[in-house]
Amino acid sequence: MHSWIRRLPALALLAVAPLAAETRSLTILHLNDLHAHLTPLQNSRGGFAYLATLIREQRANCQDCILLYGGDLVQGTPVSTIFHGLPIYEIANLFGFDAATLGNHEFDYGWPQTQKFIQTAHFPIVCSNVVGADGQLLTPKPYVILKVNGLRVAVIGALTNDLPTLTTPKLLGEWHTAPLVATVRKYADELRDQSDLIVLLAHINAKEEKAVLSQAPEIPVVVSGHVHFGLDQPITEDGRLVVRTKSYGEELGRLNLKVDTATKSVVSWNWQKIPIDSREIQPAPDVAREVKRWEDQVSARVDQPLAVSKRAFTREEVRDLMEKIMCEETGADFAFMNLGGVRDTLPKGQLLVRNIWNIMPFDNELVFGKMKGRDLPPVVLNGRQVDPDREYTLAVSDFTASNQSAPDQLRSKGLEFPGNGGLLRDALIDWFRKKKVIE
Repeated sequence: MHSWIRRLPALALLAVAPLAAETRSLTILHLNDLHAHLTPLQNSRGGFAYLATLIREQRANCQDCILLYGGDLVQGTPVSTIFHGLPIYEIANLFGFDAATLGNHEFDYGWPQTQKFIQTAHFPIVCSNVVGADGQLLTPKPYVILKVNGLRVAVIGALTNDLPTLTTPKLLGEWHTAPLVATVRKYADELRDQSDLIVLLAHINAKEEKAVLSQAPEIPVVVSGHVHFGLDQPITEDGRLVVRTKSYGEELGRLNLKVDTATKSVVSWNWQKIPIDSREIQPAPDVAREVKRWEDQVSARVDQPLAVSKRAFTREEVRDLMEKIMCEETGADFAFMNLGGVRDTLPKGQLLVRNIWNIMPFDNELVFGKMKGRDLPPVVLNGRQVDPDREYTLAVSDFTASNQSAPDQLRSKGLEFPGNGGLLRDALIDWFRKKKVIE
């Protein structure tokens, strides 16, 4: 409050109270979908120790900064799979997140492990729409109110309504998502008088991002995750906006806002995506030590020579190769692998066991079943002709078998897969080891 206002009598203070509303700055640093990539990628981008350095540089002498995380901290590398994600949360505590939300992959090791993540985190994990059978929240709170630069910033967490098709029922238990837009609007209404700005921190798909913009005018800012491709520019509507960075820690988002505390809206904004280049950034020593400690524990298991690849494979080509392997390892006539289940590319040259863990970090099992040609889903046939009365064998992952009707899966119902070929990752490793040279 201005000094001249403080000198006025109390009665006069009441008359000028509306002048207390003003424009204040807020800087939101944000990340999403790190997926346990502790070390830099093949393109030298990312790596937790390098990311920590950049975060600390950006926060130094910044009086209006908060750091938010948009979900899927775990699942994607051997250290996460072997130790069920906990080391990733322990290292992430060194980043200094002010708030985070859940991603769908936080459930990959079962919902009790999700609760361990929440307990392990030194930062608040908020999610407003993951609820149990009686409507109770999985996270301690649906939102958190952060006080920064004289602003009360309410951060509501949310998770995509696609959650049931992104995991298996046994991993979720009774937990499910309440309708996204209706839920966040309910909490935004509750927060109207408690905050100066409402931010939705959400792990949602692109369609849901647009739904929030068009249907939830109470939400001025959405910091999003889940879609691995970062936005080139914020998505905007009526002065409200959505921002999202690229996955695997390749970039840090910096959203600079001017907030009108009277209208509780964004007056102006500027958004940057700052690359995390390990060739130009010095690693943070404390984070580097923790990364090394955990990576050393898995190195002996996964950093073993496996085969030599004569060329690099894109994710689409890796998917095709995986389907070929699934057929050969089970004797199946057809195989299906959803592209979203392929988590990495394959490089040219020496391949390590780690490369297979990276393309298939999930503990999915390889299952197969027999069915008539007429019952084979079109997505499996991909235009190939079959005898409708002949019996064929189809191999898939147990995740696909449990989510047959999902849009990116078989788009079928009721197909049975009683045969079990063990862990899909093990089948891939065995095949590569036998082949020795991949062309």
